[in-house]
Amino acid sequence: MNQALIQTSDPAVLQRIRALPFVAGDGRMSPRMDAPVPEKRVDKFVAENEEALSIQPRTTNTPLNYGNSYPQIHLHEGDFLHGKGLRGENMLIAVLDAGFQGYKTNPMFDSLRLQNRVLMEWDFINNEASVNEDHPHGMQCLSTLAANRPGVMVGSAPYAQYLLFRTENAAREYPYEEQAWLVAAEKADSAGADMISSSLGYLDFDDPAFNYSYQQRDGNTSLITRAADMAAAKGILVMNSAGNNGNLTNENKFVSCPGDADSVFTVGAVNVSGQIAGFSSWGPAYGGKTKPNAVSVGQGTVVANNAGNAASGNGTSFANPNLAGMVACLWQAFPDCSNMEIIRAVEQSSDRYNAPHERYGYGLPNFKKAHDILARQKEQKNYQQILGKNNIKAYPVPFDDELRVAFKAEADGALQLRLVDLSGKPIDHKQMVVHKEQYYTVEFRGLLKLPAGVYYLQTSDGTQKNMIPVIRR
Repeated sequence: MNQALIQTSDPAVLQRIRALPFVAGDGRMSPRMDAPVPEKRVDKFVAENEEALSIQPRTTNTPLNYGNSYPQIHLHEGDFLHGKGLRGENMLIAVLDAGFQGYKTNPMFDSLRLQNRVLMEWDFINNEASVNEDHPHGMQCLSTLAANRPGVMVGSAPYAQYLLFRTENAAREYPYEEQAWLVAAEKADSAGADMISSSLGYLDFDDPAFNYSYQQRDGNTSLITRAADMAAAKGILVMNSAGNNGNLTNENKFVSCPGDADSVFTVGAVNVSGQIAGFSSWGPAYGGKTKPNAVSVGQGTVVANNAGNAASGNGTSFANPNLAGMVACLWQAFPDCSNMEIIRAVEQSSDRYNAPHERYGYGLPNFKKAHDILARQKEQKNYQQILGKNNIKAYPVPFDDELRVAFKAEADGALQLRLVDLSGKPIDHKQMVVHKEQYYTVEFRGLLKLPAGVYYLQTSDGTQKNMIPVIRR
């Protein structure tokens, strides 16, 4: 952003900085860091934990012994991905939050620590190399991703690798936190992160002069929104919570920043029955962009408590990482896809894709469907590489024991394929039902006994016939 964030109490220093020829301008990001916390400001995350309840262990007959977290995984058929062995291996997720209090001793994260899958942590608020002693909100969000306590709770990407960054001061609200988010995103990029999971949002500040109106939450204005889009442009899949202001009646009920960003996957909250949570912030974003992009379980979400047991919490903060872990597992299966191709497939798999809603966005993603969508797309790309500009291709030419035929069906119905010699004598034939625009492969095998020479592949769909010469080596 061509910016530097500085802290000083010397007005003369500011004057000298302003006089530098390369300084285009400056602006205040917050009052003194040691100023008293405003009386009106309370912990912005307190409402997400006030209904926390202790939950007892249970056993599930599933790919992983999810315990209490099974409903929030199964609602999206995330267990389908886990059952295919897709559990986040080798995916690197940066989690940006207000702190990860006690994660280094919490039993929910035993395997995360023992396997050294936290590759980096940094506190961008206090500029120190530890996030373990601050706020518990990030720990709870991390648990929906990375917890692995069989029979109690298992997260949506339990074998992924993580970067843990503190960018939020929960006791205050000033734009310097957006700056911290931006620098953390840059650090995530430099560390090779595949994804950012951020359960933070900004629209009203301790000083109202900094507030973002609904018109300013347009995907182009706030610093954190522009930073998130830049991260997405570099290939990082950025996911962010929608916000918890859905019960308001003023313009603050709409998604907060950076959830308004064009290229950010913004997540609202539902309960395990798929019904919208009243607190989940509304869309669309200013200008009509579909927001939230999708919804996940954020009401009655199973999260870790400080003692390492399962508890119940509320907030789009928890819906976002719950979904982000499944997105990571999906991307693990299709590493050649771009971040935006993964987002589009998840949106297309959602139950309201054809009729997006101001509260649900595209709705509830289904990861079995998303996997099928990407598998079909991968198959189509493979066929397109084989076929080039043609609708049918026989290969290899010349052939030996086997001849393959790849083609794109031109019409619905029955298709006949015949391999014949120069005199028209049939060697082998296939018959199949095809659907227009779909791709198929047919194999003719056991051809070693054929004499070397020219043969013909005949195709007929009842209205159109084709004949392709092929050569036996």
